[in-house]
Amino acid sequence: MAANSKRVFYVKYLAHPIFSELLAGRADVRLDRLENESPEDACAPILAAAHAYQIGAARDELAPRFHVDADLLRRAPNLLIVSSNGAGYDPVDVEACTTAGVLVVNQSGGNAHSVAEHTLGMMLTLSKRIIQSDRRLRREHHVNRNDLIGNEVQGRTIGIVGLGNVGRRVAELCRGLLGMTVLAYDPYLSSEEIAARGAEKMELHDLLRRSDFVSINCPLTKDSRGMIGAREFALMPPHAYFVTTARGFIHDEEALLAALRDKRIAGAGLDVWSKEPPPPEHPLLQFDNVLASPHTAGVTREARQNMGQIAAEQLLGALDGGRPPRLINPEAWPRYSARFREAFGVTPA
Repeated sequence: MAANSKRVFYVKYLAHPIFSELLAGRADVRLDRLENESPEDACAPILAAAHAYQIGAARDELAPRFHVDADLLRRAPNLLIVSSNGAGYDPVDVEACTTAGVLVVNQSGGNAHSVAEHTLGMMLTLSKRIIQSDRRLRREHHVNRNDLIGNEVQGRTIGIVGLGNVGRRVAELCRGLLGMTVLAYDPYLSSEEIAARGAEKMELHDLLRRSDFVSINCPLTKDSRGMIGAREFALMPPHAYFVTTARGFIHDEEALLAALRDKRIAGAGLDVWSKEPPPPEHPLLQFDNVLASPHTAGVTREARQNMGQIAAEQLLGALDGGRPPRLINPEAWPRYSARFREAFGVTPA
């Protein structure tokens, strides 16, 4: 195939330089970079020629005009594949892509170890009251350690919402390292599949009632949006902790604020927010029993390299006519296949 005949672009950043290094080894692939501030006369020809878009997974880091919606799809008539840098794909309208015959893929599993470790770190920090101890020492003299008594995690119960790549690793760590009882809510898995992943299948309301820790590890979809609200927080025991390393909008921040203010739960570990990063004056950041991070659970050197490599290999495989292993919208395949043949003269496998 002719040099640079397959066109890929990204905006602002990639997960890791290995992505561009792997694409640079292919004479038939051209990689273009745009910035959020790039003028339209620079953007238009790149979008018009693009076959693939390697998109950032964080919606607030990407200018709205580069979110994949019906408007961008009109500006990129040759686009065949949208590939997220991460496991999430918040800036992508999947339904619009499916209608247009555009595949959406992610890099699920590439940062599972990092996110699971972050979840466990938050659980331990909250339960042992390390965050309160740190803050008290920084602002008070003569701190009484008996005011900061925590609890062991050993032998407690964790309820995991979403038992995919990350949830499965959280279950493994909690069960194996800490001897915890592991419950799981995942409507897409059978009781047998959940048992094979080391957990007991529960309905959400039962899981919330029985758990000492609730960990959110599911993707943001139309079904999970707003899934954890006032009614769900009211079901949790007052000694329980809420931890989420998934996506903002799965839990209702106002409902969580009320639950913490009224001491209906013991605390929260929050890595994801409705607005990222949250401003310092965010009401949830005013609680000493809230442990916060700016969507960094999956941001480790190891995870970034792994995600960059997976993204490059999956995208190149798709451009060579293969079926991507991490396909979000398989229903787009028939139309995509016809469009791929029009673009490159061959039918994908």
